[in-house]
Amino acid sequence: MRRYALAAVAGCCAIAVGAAAVLYLDPFASSGPGVAERVEKTEERYSRRLIETWERAAEESVDLALLASPGVQGASRTREVRELVVGRGDTLMHLLLRAGVPRNQAAGAIEAIRKVYDPRRIVPGRKLVVTYLAGDPALEDRNIVLREIKLDTGPGKAVAVEGRAAGFRARRVETPTELRLVRASGKISSSLYHATKKAAMPPAIFVQLVRIYSWDVDFQREIREGDSFDAAWESRYTPEGALVDHGKMVYGSLTLSGKRLELYRFESRRGTDYFDKKGAGARKPLLRTPIDGARLSSGYGKRRHPILGYTKMHRGVDFAARPGTPIFAAGDGRVAYAGRKGTFGIYMRIRHNERYQTAYAHMRAIRRGVRRGTRVTQGQVIGYVGSTGRSTGPHLHYEILVNGHQVNPMRVAMTPQLRLKGEDLAAFHVFRGSLERRLAQIGTSGFVKVSSR
Repeated sequence: MRRYALAAVAGCCAIAVGAAAVLYLDPFASSGPGVAERVEKTEERYSRRLIETWERAAEESVDLALLASPGVQGASRTREVRELVVGRGDTLMHLLLRAGVPRNQAAGAIEAIRKVYDPRRIVPGRKLVVTYLAGDPALEDRNIVLREIKLDTGPGKAVAVEGRAAGFRARRVETPTELRLVRASGKISSSLYHATKKAAMPPAIFVQLVRIYSWDVDFQREIREGDSFDAAWESRYTPEGALVDHGKMVYGSLTLSGKRLELYRFESRRGTDYFDKKGAGARKPLLRTPIDGARLSSGYGKRRHPILGYTKMHRGVDFAARPGTPIFAAGDGRVAYAGRKGTFGIYMRIRHNERYQTAYAHMRAIRRGVRRGTRVTQGQVIGYVGSTGRSTGPHLHYEILVNGHQVNPMRVAMTPQLRLKGEDLAAFHVFRGSLERRLAQIGTSGFVKVSSR
């Protein structure tokens, strides 16, 4: 039936084209006798968007012709929408076939999707919406014409496929989202980690909280029962409340033994960093703990050596951690030594400037590409925890050397790398006041809306 309707439409188009050709070849055919006027053919350039509009209009006219064609025997074509949820083991082809899409059209749509998204990455629980035109239910294939597919690929993200005269075209789609300022606080009973987990702080934000205080706080010795924390960060959500992603922490506070330490994330003309209320930067030349998730197993000073059995000066600190735990460079600098060094096992020393050096021992391995002479930056992974050399178990032995002499890493005093002044300091105070007002607006929901996009 569709073939007859298409033939009818094609016939009408042919008559129109023929009439236009007659007028073009003999412009005086219907004008009677008179002076001939010269007709010049002009070439026009049309935009792609306009051409696509014409294509859609042509498709709709074909569909209308099919509806009006007596050969369809009164059948109506309806717009139908199918919603499916991706299940375990589902493939996109199986889902489209289940929705009623003919196999050849499903294959064409999937081929278009591959240009913008790998269909093998579909995740159980995501939604698939299929829209098509369907004809007479009595027909075996119902003359189904696929119009659109929309597949959720993640919170706030989707892939859309549109059926057109020239085939299928796919594109990425970002659904509207809103930015929220989220806040969490609580008391510490056993550890900061367990307190933040109880307050529903995301692990990614907990890591940021630890890192911005890692220059000033010894998390193994200075955290006590009764201390507290407070933090706020930006997260993006869909209008339905589904989390898209977490952003940066904008405010942090630790109250340790009654002393409150507050930090604010601020963008100055010299870059973005965290600052205290007076505009002093949190970042210091060296990290006190160049490792995450470790336990301080041995401090600086005299101790009974666990292997030798006699009292010996321990000129560093030990952090017990699982084998393979990443070790970070404590500061910017250049690797002065990297390799095996006697009882230290696999060892590295970094020169940061004329005054400071740091050393890392008992590593399982040095990161590929890091060797003597390599330039490293603060927080860069330089190796992995092990138990090489004279060691009783996997741990990192960490030293800070000042003018060539080992000092206690937990007590060495370091000045901020950045301190706000002048216009930057004035702008910071304005920003801090605005942020504190927004924090005060956060009610029982735990967040306040910042913006939408």
